Amino acid sequence: MLPLAVLPIAALSGCAANNQLGGDPNLQVYAGAELPPPQQSDLASGIRPYYIGPYDKLTIDVYGIAELAMRDAQVDDTGRITFPPAGRIELGGKTILQAQQIMVERLRAAYVRDPQVTITIKEAQSQNFTAEGEVARPGAFPVVGSMTLLRATALAGGRTEFTAKRHVVVFRVVEGQRLAALYDLKSIEQGAHPDPQIYPNDIIVYGESSAKRLFKDLINFSPLLTTPLLIVNSIKP
Repeated sequence: MLPLAVLPIAALSGCAANNQLGGDPNLQVYAGAELPPPQQSDLASGIRPYYIGPYDKLTIDVYGIAELAMRDAQVDDTGRITFPPAGRIELGGKTILQAQQIMVERLRAAYVRDPQVTITIKEAQSQNFTAEGEVARPGAFPVVGSMTLLRATALAGGRTEFTAKRHVVVFRVVEGQRLAALYDLKSIEQGAHPDPQIYPNDIIVYGESSAKRLFKDLINFSPLLTTPLLIVNSIKP
């Protein structure tokens, strides 16, 4: 895991140091611009670039062959698709380029001459982040390409008019540890902080109450902060 610098609570509150957030003695506060990215073992199907996963919907195009042009296929729960004349093919856990090469080899084995295959993700089902709380469209959204917190917020329709505070909390599992980060969206929008990356399985919680329950009174001192706040739970889930 990437090292994180410890942020003394006493420096923020002016009171005795207390690293127990939300009543959990295993939570520690750190200073840093961004949570470390998850490892491949933390995700069902990897991180960057996009890896094909269960229930993803693909569009497969074999150039120059009308009966094999722009055909849709859905990955099953075992990571396989069925694509005549190539038969049943395992694509789960493969990148798009790897999947295209596998399709070329299988089609050649099925006596298709010089196949040129293009695969696109029609609908991503296996790599999603979740937006919860005071956003216009809470729910799960696909992580395709480079996804940042501001882009994720836009996908979720933006904050509602009832959102009193601009803080959001991002939850992530990295190397089996539960991590969370408190971000100030307004500061990111103004360019004061980098726009952090969002990864598959991240949970973004919008709204004052959820952030306050986790970070207690630290939000009240956010004008004094020069970096976002990160916390780590040392107990593996």
